[in-house]
Amino acid sequence: MSSEPPRVVVVGLGPAGADLVTDGTRALIEDTPPPARFLRTLRHPAAAVVEPATSCDDLYRAAQHVEEVYRAIVERLVTAAGQHGTVLYAVPGSPAVAERSVQLLLGDGRVRVEVHPALSFADLAWSRLGIDPLSSGARIVDGQRFAGAAAGERGPLLVAQCDSAETLAAVALALPEPSTEVWILHHLGLESEQVERLRADELARWGPLDHLTSLYIPEMAEAPAVELVRFGELVATLRAECPWDRSQTHRSLRRHLLEEVYEVLEAIDSLPEPASPGGAVVAGGGYEDLEEELGDLLFHIFFHATLAAEQGQFTIADVVRHVDAKLRHRHPHVFGTGSGEATDAGSLDAGWEELKRAEKGRSSAMDGIPEALPALLGALKVQKRAEAAGLDTGSETSALARLSAALDIAAGQRDEAWLGSLLFDAVELARHCSLDPESALRVATSAAREEFRRVENG
Repeated sequence: MSSEPPRVVVVGLGPAGADLVTDGTRALIEDTPPPARFLRTLRHPAAAVVEPATSCDDLYRAAQHVEEVYRAIVERLVTAAGQHGTVLYAVPGSPAVAERSVQLLLGDGRVRVEVHPALSFADLAWSRLGIDPLSSGARIVDGQRFAGAAAGERGPLLVAQCDSAETLAAVALALPEPSTEVWILHHLGLESEQVERLRADELARWGPLDHLTSLYIPEMAEAPAVELVRFGELVATLRAECPWDRSQTHRSLRRHLLEEVYEVLEAIDSLPEPASPGGAVVAGGGYEDLEEELGDLLFHIFFHATLAAEQGQFTIADVVRHVDAKLRHRHPHVFGTGSGEATDAGSLDAGWEELKRAEKGRSSAMDGIPEALPALLGALKVQKRAEAAGLDTGSETSALARLSAALDIAAGQRDEAWLGSLLFDAVELARHCSLDPESALRVATSAAREEFRRVENG
């Protein structure tokens, strides 16, 4: 009796219509009975070649994150292979290009995986553009992760999966110049094919877009990561050659760092509110100030990293690597390492606090709350920690009742402890109403300041 694991045969449907599906792929499809045929998606011009087959489109509709889809596809295929012995899995384009589910299958020891060659969208792109990717040094990147994937690249770049206006807009923002020349490659190999040259600042207005839209960038005038590298060099130069910068320490910069944080907050408070949640705001609208203040704050982050590097402790690259690893670990519902059951902010907060507590080895939910936090923010932090740990079962009603009772206390009993409890209960009321007490007080103070000025000026 054979001990070999069941088999998954992976084929590609090519980049366009059925005419680009290879004879070898067609033969493999015909040799596989329909119950053992699987399609990643029906949203492909050549999908009919595989039918009848089971598509995985239902997994896309059920999942919150795309990584969940790929893992669910693998589970479906592994289960089916166990039932049938061999299953066929058909994917758009080539199984070897931009196919995350295939990569996960290849790393799964429960099945044997055979990957058969096929044309990819890149093959048609090189043909239409008249480019030899080997001699030009072209690289393929994912449009949905362009800013990170293209960091440090000079081009040329073939950008895949430009399936939405948001993706194209994000790519345009990551490009160094509005005048950067790009090529739109849409529906290659189909009657609706379009190959069009345009400027980066025209990308956001181009359409229609779908999963068969790609982008080619012949040359990046400057790579996105270059600006950060240059900025790091600037900070190092200031540290070496400016008397004021040379004299600074981590502690001497503390006051300046705090000032910059508050200036960022002030810039955020001056931004206009969108007409609806997630809606657009007026162009400009205070964002110039926010851009400037974030730059000042970024300077302090680089400066502290430069001071630490001088002491042989860490560099700005270590800072980025550390926070990258930490955020991935603390978001298992996003990066596929958790159960995916956290569906609301409350459960996410509880999971976040549990992960941090385990990371830091804290014995109490109250450990790690900075003593230097502003009083209102500190109170909110304590309450949120207590809530996440199941120590606080209060409600909006109980907070209102305590506030009402406190206001009825006689004037002679109104001391600092009374006022502290009153403010603490006000913070709890804000928390139950999903309001930020620190921000609310700033807004109220700003309004009062303007009213006093109005009265002062008659």
